Amino acid sequence: MSFRFLSAVFWIAFAGFLAWDWAHSVPVNVRAEPPLIAVGSGVAPSGGHCASTF
Repeated sequence: MSFRFLSAVFWIAFAGFLAWDWAHSVPVNVRAEPPLIAVGSGVAPSGGHCASTF
């Protein structure tokens, strides 16, 4: 098989997968997501860590 044929098969399969994923996934609600500037803010995680000295 030639490289062009395999490349075409790959891109067709990839486009098919993206179309299937787009059709079956729920839409993203951008209003429910925190703003990018708020990265790292919020409730501190609970629990321990193996490297903790407390």
